[in-house]
Formats: sequence, structure tokens, C-alpha cells
Amino acid sequence: MSIKKIESNEEWKKIQSETDSYFLLKNSTTCPISSEALTEIEKYAEANAPFPVYYLNVQELRDLSNQIAEDFSIKHETPQLFFIQNNEVTWHASHWKITKKNAEKAAANA
Repeated sequence: MSIKKIESNEEWKKIQSETDSYFLLKNSTTCPISSEALTEIEKYAEANAPFPVYYLNVQELRDLSNQIAEDFSIKHETPQLFFIQNNEVTWHASHWKITKKNAEKAAANA
């Protein structure tokens, strides 16, 4: 499975309505920690991940990023990884805690 980029609010709404369990990475295009987090989550996604993985670039979709923070009542950080089940965040991590290993653990506990 590969990681999929969210390009619009409409795409995000479709994911929410059609996908029960998935990861969402909020990524910055200018932050080296975000770059490392994206690499880690790409490794997770490519290793036969049992759940889909999506990401959005905060600079491209700032309003959506802010809306996600508000909807889930989780303070915005970048990078930030959420595991979402039935439209609720059941696990999240930020910065250096975003690793392939931690994503595997979150998926195993789902």
C-alpha cells in the first residue's frame, strides 16, 4: 500500500465518509523533522500496512489542517500523525515519535 496525498477539503470529506480506519499525517514541506516523519510513514505504508495512510501538506491546506485540529480537539503540531477509527482519533503522535515502529504498534492495538 502506498501513502496518498490529500489535495482538497472535498477529498478529506470523502475519506472520512468512506474509510473506517486510517492514518493521517499532517506534514510541513519546510521542516526537516516533517521530512523524516514522512519517510518513516512511507516505510510503514510500503510494508503491507493493514490500514490506508493519507497525508496533507500544511502549507497547501492550512485551513483544512486547522479544521482537523479543531474537529478532533487536538492542538496542532507539525509533523503530527493520527490514527482515526470511525471518525475519532484513537492514537496520535508528533515530531520524533512518528516512526514506522510506532505506527505498527498503533495499528496492532486497533
